[in-house]
Amino acid sequence: MKQWYVIHTQTGQEAKVKTSLETKLRQGPGSEAIEQVLVPTERVSEIRSGKKRISERKFFPGYILVHMELTDEAWHLVRTTQGVTGFIGAGRQPVALSEDEVNEIVRQTEERKEKPAPRVTFSKGEGVRVTEGPFGNFSGVIDEVNAQRGKLKVMVSIFGRQTPVELEFWQVERL
Repeated sequence: MKQWYVIHTQTGQEAKVKTSLETKLRQGPGSEAIEQVLVPTERVSEIRSGKKRISERKFFPGYILVHMELTDEAWHLVRTTQGVTGFIGAGRQPVALSEDEVNEIVRQTEERKEKPAPRVTFSKGEGVRVTEGPFGNFSGVIDEVNAQRGKLKVMVSIFGRQTPVELEFWQVERL
């Protein structure tokens, strides 16, 4: 029976390990036991050089998921792949993920690919400077954070009065 297992890889080598495993699957014995290799990623938005950019970030750096039947050949195929440091489990025996855990990881991956999360997180009471929009170069203090929508309510001093201004994460930077 095929189950999902977590494989520990060298950090930054997740995509390379995935490619190597998929190449081995097309060539050698034990390949029928391995069905899918997954590197859970999410899309994140950030500002670089004044421009909003969307990039991918790994959910679990240093780990990949493999849907496989744990046979000796498949175990050996995975373990001997360059960049793999081992299976996650108790002792020498790999432990499979439950279907619920896998479904949750896949759901989060799909959800975060549709709506990019901000790379920078903010907290209430933090000082920020507005970089974009009609309030550019104004400074203020964060009053509210809505991470799901990627919005902030910032108290900005306009003509000597504190005024709440709703801004997106990418429109401000930390002081």
